Amino acid sequence: MTISDDAVTADDVELAVRLAVSVLRKAPPDAWDAMAGSLEWTCWETVEHLSDDLFAYAAQLAPQAAPADGDVPFVWESRRPGGPANAVHADREAGPDGLLRVLDACGGLLVAMVRTASPDVRAHHVYGASDAEGFAAMGIVETLVHTHDLAEGLGLPWEPPADLCSRALGRLFPDAPRDTDPWPTLLWATGRGELPGRPRLTSWRWYGAPRA
Repeated sequence: MTISDDAVTADDVELAVRLAVSVLRKAPPDAWDAMAGSLEWTCWETVEHLSDDLFAYAAQLAPQAAPADGDVPFVWESRRPGGPANAVHADREAGPDGLLRVLDACGGLLVAMVRTASPDVRAHHVYGASDAEGFAAMGIVETLVHTHDLAEGLGLPWEPPADLCSRALGRLFPDAPRDTDPWPTLLWATGRGELPGRPRLTSWRWYGAPRA
């Protein structure tokens, strides 16, 4: 399967989050303080970060006048030096089930905003203003690749559907190779893997500008 130019939808976001929550529920309850793959965050912190990403993308789309020059000014703060700076933190006393409920809820917020936002909405992102489809694709990429990081740290198998990866690649990574399998290509495009003849990237970004 090559990269797809089909539209990214709220249903795609919903699927990505549902698959991620489903696989993460299989983690041993005492494994969440392990480091998440190559990240410098624990698995617990990484789920909080992913939840925060989904929440923040929803928040950018939500105001009646979408922010054009910055993020909606929630307070983002880290709970420890080197930890992720989040507005969203899960209650440790609620355990892993509570943590995953936070992830599911934040995913639901983004799904709802993508479904209801006007096609004309343009909201700030550090890589340039984007529309609801762009924020949907960002949420999918964050979910798929951070679940990869988590699966490595938690010792779980994880390979998302090729067509989901393909649509996200087509929306955000116009320079990605179009003749390689979508999931390894997405890992390569986000600095997490190699492709034949292509070394691992040491820096990367996506392009969320609305389609022409």
